Amino acid sequence: MSIRHGLLALLERGPRYGSRLRTEFESRTGSTWPLNVGQVYTTLSRLERDGMVVQDGADDAGHDLYAITDAGRTELHTWFGTPVDRTHPPRDELAIKLAMAVGAPGVDIREVIQSQRRHTLKAMQDYTRLKAQALADVPADRDEVAWLLVVEQLIFQAEAEARWLDHCESRLVRLAEAAATEPSAGPGPAATRGPARAPAERSHSQR
Repeated sequence: MSIRHGLLALLERGPRYGSRLRTEFESRTGSTWPLNVGQVYTTLSRLERDGMVVQDGADDAGHDLYAITDAGRTELHTWFGTPVDRTHPPRDELAIKLAMAVGAPGVDIREVIQSQRRHTLKAMQDYTRLKAQALADVPADRDEVAWLLVVEQLIFQAEAEARWLDHCESRLVRLAEAAATEPSAGPGPAATRGPARAPAERSHSQR
């Protein structure tokens, strides 16, 4: 998740101070990507340096407010209009773990897969329960709709991971079966020819 662009999106709704931005960010995403206030202010400082936000006075409680600039709006709308780049996917710890577990001594990769599957299915059940709770009442505002979209993405992601784990296990089974049915290596051609020549050589010496 781009914290930079997320904050710009919230600021487009009007000036905000740091802790309010943090609260609104977490409300919009259902605390799926929690932030701390330090991250918010560090990001705001960089956005201000880049000319995308400016300090805009203070509210009645004395909180310093930040407002988006025209350059910030241009950056935000460019982000909305640009597809997320999938040519350089982020490193996935599970994929790396399974890749390293293949052939690793003392590691039962099928147990690794089964353990992860149990965890993934439980997470999917938890997300589905959250979705059901969200749908118990018709979403009343944009934050509730946004959270619903996020939790549904998590459900689809967990479903895809479970299917991939099933595929990995099936592939390992097929490879194991193929290895078990391979014929054992017999004597090479040279070894076969050696004994065949021996009687001929003995007959020649006898003549």
